[in-house]
Amino acid sequence: MEILGYIAAMLIGLSLGLIGGGGSILTVPVLVYLIGLNPVISTAYSLFIVGLTSLVGSWKFYKKGLVSLKTAVVFGLPSIVAVYITRRYIVPAIPDNLFTVGDLVVTKGVLLMLLFAGLMVFASISMIKKKKEASAEPVDVVDENIDTELDVEHIDKTEIHPKPKFNYDGILGEGLVVGTLTGLVGAGGGFLIIPALVLFSKLDMKMAVGTSLLIIAVKSLFGFIGDIFNYEIDWMFLAIFSAISISGIFIGSFLSTKIHADKLKTSFGWFVLVMGVYIIVKEIFFA
Repeated sequence: MEILGYIAAMLIGLSLGLIGGGGSILTVPVLVYLIGLNPVISTAYSLFIVGLTSLVGSWKFYKKGLVSLKTAVVFGLPSIVAVYITRRYIVPAIPDNLFTVGDLVVTKGVLLMLLFAGLMVFASISMIKKKKEASAEPVDVVDENIDTELDVEHIDKTEIHPKPKFNYDGILGEGLVVGTLTGLVGAGGGFLIIPALVLFSKLDMKMAVGTSLLIIAVKSLFGFIGDIFNYEIDWMFLAIFSAISISGIFIGSFLSTKIHADKLKTSFGWFVLVMGVYIIVKEIFFA
């Protein structure tokens, strides 16, 4: 099972390289069910793995000019505060045994896994659902009487990727919610962040994906700092698992030029949905 866990680490990075996200949602289940770690420490380790992996992914987008640093700061600050407080104080304060429903004893670990499974179900729906992305791509309008080479040289890049216009109240609220959720379940929450960036910051889809990866990286790593005070960390395991996951990003990036990402994203969404339902059933009926 542990060997399967390391193979899954490669798949986590592979999905990030292929479809720009999604793989991090599998990190906690892999750590719990394949590696055999406690759910609470798994959410902590997931923050480090997801953070480091997303940081590498965001660098690739940044080199292409597809990261809005100002948006990342405006959205990221409340999210960082929320995730740090959640990991440093709220999660440790949750009692180990919460309550009993019939024969089911709801522990802290069961609660976190059920929350995580719910997140997986919502994330899978966003991956399966067909989205209209026409507005994400610039429309090419060609006038036969214009020298297109000269015209391209003088295109204002802000017309392709307009400067973000902030709805500060929306960004603040969404940042706090996503940060708290990330702190509880150890997942990046990209499926929540990307729509928020499009809606509240008016970014196009590609810019939103790149900016989302940077936000996920920073807030996840800051959240993990809160865990360092509460748990004994196996740094060697984290280094190996993260290195395998990061190597998957580069393999996925290479394969992304040969594989249709949209079809892959839909298939991966169904897989995540099945996994989410499996975790819910297992934690409720077979815990």
